[in-house]
Order: sequence, then structure tokens, then C-alpha cells
Amino acid sequence: MRLTGVLLLCGALAACSAGPQRGTRIDGPLPGRSYANPSKIVVSEIAFARLAQEKGQWTAFRETAADDALMFVPQAANAQQFLDGRADPPAAVAWQPHSVFMACDGRTGASTGAWQRNDGSTGYYTTVWQRQDGRDRRDRDEDWKWVLDHGDVLASPRAFDEMIDSRIASCTDGAMAIAASRTMVAADMQSGTRASEDGTFLWSWKVEGNGARTVTLSLWNGSGFDDVLVDRVASPAQ
Repeated sequence: MRLTGVLLLCGALAACSAGPQRGTRIDGPLPGRSYANPSKIVVSEIAFARLAQEKGQWTAFRETAADDALMFVPQAANAQQFLDGRADPPAAVAWQPHSVFMACDGRTGASTGAWQRNDGSTGYYTTVWQRQDGRDRRDRDEDWKWVLDHGDVLASPRAFDEMIDSRIASCTDGAMAIAASRTMVAADMQSGTRASEDGTFLWSWKVEGNGARTVTLSLWNGSGFDDVLVDRVASPAQ
């Protein structure tokens, strides 16, 4: 699995792509005023994958993770602590984004897609990304860091469209979104929910004692939250 293991920006993405170049389809019109740009997540994810091939798998994970980022080994762990001093494997896993989800304000989002190893194994990943800079700074791709990463092995690759799907949270009733998200946000290491700054994007995780886990992404629809992705990983002992 990857743990152990849009518009696309024309020439920029072609230059750094770890997989085939695709476009992005936006699912419906943007509701209200949105600052979301799904290509930022795509660019960050593809640059991350390229860095893994050029500098080493765990080196890339360390350099792109936020200080409080979580990964699962299989229990939840602070990524920077887990990766500190960890040697890169001889061959890095490769991966490609297939779908992107983003908060209305464009400062938090997630990518999910496929990974492959040199031994022929394959699987999927889901990564949550956040901008780390202040609002008054220039929007640079390197300001994005991942805050949660997980995945699992699959017997065969997931089906996906040739176009990268992108879904953006509703911007309607933003105050209600913030209020609703605040009632849901709580976290300890093994179970929790966190929210984007504008309250329109939630990501949740729950790890059982046997290592099984569930990761859920939810987007604000104007009056409540829709679960747009639910990943369930069985216990390693199964």
C-alpha cells in the first residue's frame, strides 16, 4: 500500500506528471462565490509523486507533510515522527490522482487515486491537503502540505474515468457550515474529525484496536454534509 509503500495546467502538469495527462471535469456549476481551484491539489499531488521518484519515497513524504500530519501504520501516528530517520526503499511507489474534493474557500482539499509498486501490486490512496501560508502571501504550490494520508492494497485497480473528477463544496450559508462543522470537530490520535477553515470540508478517521480503519471525506451541500468518499481498510490480521 502507499503508506508502506482541473483543469490541468497544460505544460506545467505535463512536465511533472507521474502518469498519463488528463483534464478535469467539474461536477455542476459552482454554488455561490468560490475561491476553489482543484488544480492546486492536482499539481501538489503530482509534484509529490514526482519527488518520491527523484529523491526517495519517505524523503518525499517527510518534505511534503505538515507538522501534525497523520498516517496509519496501521494505528494512527504522527507522520513526521514515524518518518524521522526512516530509510527510503530501493524503489518508490508510483501514484496518480483520479478524483479531487475541495472546500469552498480553496484552502483545503483531498485527492484519491491509484498506486503501483514495481512488484506488480496495486492499490488506492487518499490524501488530505491544506495550504499552510497566511492569506496575505502569494499562492504558491509549495505552500501546500498534506495532513492525512492513507491507502490500501487491492486485488485489481479501481475503475476510473479518463478525466480527473473534481467536486467543490457549496458556498451557500457559510456561517451555517462553520457552525455545523464546529459541533463535529474533535480528535484524538486514533479517532477524530477535522474541518477546513471555512467549515465546508470535513475529514474523519477511526482506527479500531485491531488496526482496521475508516476514513471519510464530507462536503457541505448548502444545508448539511454529504459523505463523498468512505474508505474502509480491513485489519491487517484478516
